[in-house]
Amino acid sequence: MKIVPVTAGEQVVNTSFLETLIGYNSRRSALHLIAGFSDAMADLGLSPVEFSVLSIVHHNPGITSRSIAKTLAIQPPNLVVMIRGLEQRQWIKRKPYLEDKRAIGLHIASSAVSQIKLAESIAFKDDQARSSRLTKTEKTTLNGLLKKLYSEG
Repeated sequence: MKIVPVTAGEQVVNTSFLETLIGYNSRRSALHLIAGFSDAMADLGLSPVEFSVLSIVHHNPGITSRSIAKTLAIQPPNLVVMIRGLEQRQWIKRKPYLEDKRAIGLHIASSAVSQIKLAESIAFKDDQARSSRLTKTEKTTLNGLLKKLYSEG
């Protein structure tokens, strides 16, 4: 039985069963990582999902919103609102998609390229700091296992 130390006056909580569940441990880890990430990105005003969208656009110039929505499992209407906001903040620009003129491709605004690079640097340093208790091999293994859980096939 796992006993969680608590402050005076609070109940001792047994989380032993929950800690056998991958979902529980993943969620607890995600909450810890996202809170730190949000703090690290505060000066740039980026949420974790906005950062993910911008990083994908940065590394896939001309990508369609449909591809982003599928990749990040974002509901298309939610992504439309987010893209509109990022466009208004001059992070991204829309241009006709080269392969299908009816579609729109997304690109990082030239004025935002240095900010995206800064955001990615901040994200990397924050990730390294928050996972510093893991060895390089453990980080590689953990990333591989987590990807295995959400990947198709």
